[in-house]
Amino acid sequence: MRPLAPLTIANGRLVLPQAEPQPGALRCEGDRIVALGADVKAQDGDRVIDAKGALIAPGLVDLGVFAIDKPALHFGGITRAALMPDQSMVLDKAAAVRFAAQSGKPDLWVHPLAAATKGLDGADLAELALMRDAGARAVATGRRWIGDSGTMYRLLSYCAMLGLVVVTHAEDAGLTGSAVATAGEMATRLGLPAAPAEAEALAIARDLHLAELTGARLHIRQVTTARGLELVRGAKARGIAVTAGVTPAHFMLSDVAIGDFRTFTRFSPPLRSEADRQAVRAAIGDGTIDVISSGHDPRGPEDKRLPFADAEPGMAGAETLLPLTLALVREGVIDMARAFTLLAANPAALLGVNAGRLAVGHQADLALVEPERPWVVDSDKMAASAGNTPFDKQGVEGRVTALFKGGVAVG
Repeated sequence: MRPLAPLTIANGRLVLPQAEPQPGALRCEGDRIVALGADVKAQDGDRVIDAKGALIAPGLVDLGVFAIDKPALHFGGITRAALMPDQSMVLDKAAAVRFAAQSGKPDLWVHPLAAATKGLDGADLAELALMRDAGARAVATGRRWIGDSGTMYRLLSYCAMLGLVVVTHAEDAGLTGSAVATAGEMATRLGLPAAPAEAEALAIARDLHLAELTGARLHIRQVTTARGLELVRGAKARGIAVTAGVTPAHFMLSDVAIGDFRTFTRFSPPLRSEADRQAVRAAIGDGTIDVISSGHDPRGPEDKRLPFADAEPGMAGAETLLPLTLALVREGVIDMARAFTLLAANPAALLGVNAGRLAVGHQADLALVEPERPWVVDSDKMAASAGNTPFDKQGVEGRVTALFKGGVAVG
C-alpha cells in the first residue's frame, strides 16, 4: 500500500496555544505536523484541503469515556479517547488493556485507563506495571472512590514509582450510599435519596493529603462543588501535583434540571446547586479546572426508562462536548485557545501522548471546526449508540466538518 501524499490544509484559522486563532495553513507529512503558519504553502504532489475560513484545531482528547462509540466520537471531533476501566470485562489485567488499546484501529486512538484495584472493588491492587507495559496510559478508580486509606496510599505510592497518573472519582461512599441526588430543596421536594455535597470535598481532601505524602500525580476526574474546587485551588498553590476535570453537564445544569424526574439528568456525581454550578464556571475561567471531558456513557431504555432512583447514571456526551464548551467562549468565560487547551492539550499531557496541540512534530490529529455553525441536539438522531442527553432539542453552535487521525481523514 502506497503511503499517502503529504497533506496541506489551507485558508483556515489556526488554533494556537495562548493566542487568538491566526489565519494560516498547516502541512503534514506522514502522521506528523511539519509546518504551520501564515506563510505555509502546499508543495507539488500534496493533497490540498481548503478550510474556507474554518478553525484548524487539534483533534479532541476525551479523558474518561465509558464506551468506544466511534460514530459519536468522530461526530464530536474526538481523535483520542481514554477508556475508563468500568467495562463488562474490567480492565484489571494486561490482556484486557492490550485488547482495549487495539479496539479503535484504524481510525481512533484508544488509551485504556487501568483499573486501580482488582475488579474495581477497592481492595487489592491490580497488576499496574504489567498493564502499563500493555498500553495503559493512567490508572483509574472507575466510578467508585477507594474508601480504604491504606489501599489508596499504596496505590498512589506505586503509581508515583511507575510514573502513572491516578484518576479518581471524588465522592465519599460512606456519605453517598445509595444517594442519587444532592441534598437540598430539590431532592427533598422530589423525595429522592440524597447526600450532602460535602461528600465530594471529604473525598478530595483525603486524596490530596495522600498525593502530597506520596508525591503521586492525581487527576480528579470531576470536581463539581465550590468546596471541592477550593481544596484543589489550595493544593495547586502548595505545589501538589493535582489536576481537575469536569463535564459540560455540571457547568450547564443545576439540580433544578432533575425536577421532572427526567433520568437523562441522572449523573454520578449528581447535579449540584446553582451556586456550585457558578463556582465550576469560575474555576474553568481561573485555571483551577484543567480538563473538560464528555464522560460519554450511552445508555439505552433498559437503563434509563426507570424510576429516577433506579436508573443508571450517565449521558451520551461526545457529540455535545465541543459546542457546549464553545458556549463558554461566546459567554466570555474563556477564550478559544483556552477551550482547546481544556479539550485537547491538557488531557493529552496527562496521558503522555504527543498530541492535543498544533505544533511541529506533533501527531497530525486535526479537526476543522465551524464555531458558529448552528444545529439542534436531537436524541432520536444522534450518532451515539444511545441518545441519553439532557440537552435534547437544545440549539447549540459549533460543528466539526472534517477530522483527521495522523493526517488521514476519518469519520
